[in-house]
Amino acid sequence: MKYLFTSIFLSFSFGLFSQQVNPNPWLVKSDSENEITYRNPVIPGFYSDPSVCRVGEDYYLVTSTFQFFPGVPVFHSKDLVNWKQIGHVIHRKEQIPKDLNIFAPTLRYHKGTFYMVTTNVSTQGNFYVRATDPSGPWSDPVWLDIDGIDPDLFFDDDGRAYVVSSEFELTEIDITSGELLGEKRKVWNGSGGRYPEAPHIYKKDGFYYLLASEGGTEEAHSVTIARSNSIWGPYIDNPANPIATHANVAGMNKPIQGVGHADLVLAHDENWWMVLHGYRSVTGYPPHHTLGRETCLVPVNWPKAGWPVVNGNGTVPVDMTCPTLPQLPFEPDPVRSQFDGDVLGLEWNYIQPPDENSVQLGREKGKLSLLGSSKKIGENGSPSFVGRRVTDVEFTAVTRLEFEPLGDLEEAGMILLNDASHFDILVASKKQQRFLVVKLQFGQTHYRSEKIELEPGPVDLKIEGTGSEFIFSYAQNGEAFKIIEKADARFLSTETVGWFTGVYIGLYATGNGAASNAVANYDWFEYIGE
Repeated sequence: MKYLFTSIFLSFSFGLFSQQVNPNPWLVKSDSENEITYRNPVIPGFYSDPSVCRVGEDYYLVTSTFQFFPGVPVFHSKDLVNWKQIGHVIHRKEQIPKDLNIFAPTLRYHKGTFYMVTTNVSTQGNFYVRATDPSGPWSDPVWLDIDGIDPDLFFDDDGRAYVVSSEFELTEIDITSGELLGEKRKVWNGSGGRYPEAPHIYKKDGFYYLLASEGGTEEAHSVTIARSNSIWGPYIDNPANPIATHANVAGMNKPIQGVGHADLVLAHDENWWMVLHGYRSVTGYPPHHTLGRETCLVPVNWPKAGWPVVNGNGTVPVDMTCPTLPQLPFEPDPVRSQFDGDVLGLEWNYIQPPDENSVQLGREKGKLSLLGSSKKIGENGSPSFVGRRVTDVEFTAVTRLEFEPLGDLEEAGMILLNDASHFDILVASKKQQRFLVVKLQFGQTHYRSEKIELEPGPVDLKIEGTGSEFIFSYAQNGEAFKIIEKADARFLSTETVGWFTGVYIGLYATGNGAASNAVANYDWFEYIGE
């Protein structure tokens, strides 16, 4: 009997202590039985600071663009998961003729008109534009006499319009003229995180909710919320703030980091969703990211008279297994740009509004022609450059270049660009002998590979991304590509070069201090992602 009792006790003890007595309540196990319904980011690449609005069963979204033109891309969706770009808000030089630096926009719809309000940090500050068709055309700016950045536009039930910015100062405005009506009033101080930004006001169940982002746009990024019975406050913090962040145990091992800068939307099936941005790391520890902050989507449970709960525990996974609206994907964009039309596709951008003489379609039939200006890439103003966002950790980009430099300073080629730092594979000449070289520049550090003499005729240029590195190669006369150089991707990461954009891949030409006389003709450009 004694041995039987001992055996039972030992069996019970082994079973008890072999279990997880105190499992971590902040970690959510993946549910492998559920099918993946969609993947984040839903808009990959440098599409940061998203703002969304609904019109009936259609959804429209805009993002920030900083120095790139056309600015503030407009996307359309029927299901919040699949998005297609339909235009740009800043699409004419006359809207902001110089010093373009567009921070976070807010998109709203009221009585048949779309409004986009944002900040041009370089000049004049906050403004809004309007359109009856979100694909454009959009109006000239209406400038606002308010401080701070990232303004939000809110229309109350009585039709009155209000603006609040990162200063959390609220003011009523005349939506026709932009004139301020009455005082500016401080309505909230945030929850205490540094760099408060991106406020948005919503009205639900008799409460006014004020959403914001705090902590900076790096690993400490987070989304917080407060509410009041009056639009003028005082706004009381949600005790569960932050409602979305990866600056905690629950989010620290997620592939997407730096989540924040959010906007909420009520879908036409009465379910709430949040769009926000985050970045995917491309290296190990410490993490570095090159693609910029990308637009993500997560479900929100918002009970009556309660607080919104974001995806259960405030995290943003890559693989989502939640119910969605019926998904209606768009046809994928072609991988090759043939340059046989009158305008470039919506994916292409310039740095600042361009000089039309330096970038031309139709000068040579079926080709994109670049005439190098005196500006170098990274200098103020608009160089001879067109580019598109890198949207994949792993990618291959190829172009065919026809270029016969007439002077030793002229060059043209393909470029990876993040802010003022760039990696180039280029064609130049010395004493009328053409050669190919890879040039790497980040900050004050410059590197050039050995020169490779070229045969007459066009040259195919290739840049591949593996995540951790970039690979540069070339080919001529139908031969196989030859690798010239490899570079560590960390040296084009946001952590290295700073600021808020992601890597662009593009085509350029420059006279390096003097205007070029030779024209660089690009036959086509091909981008294939993972």
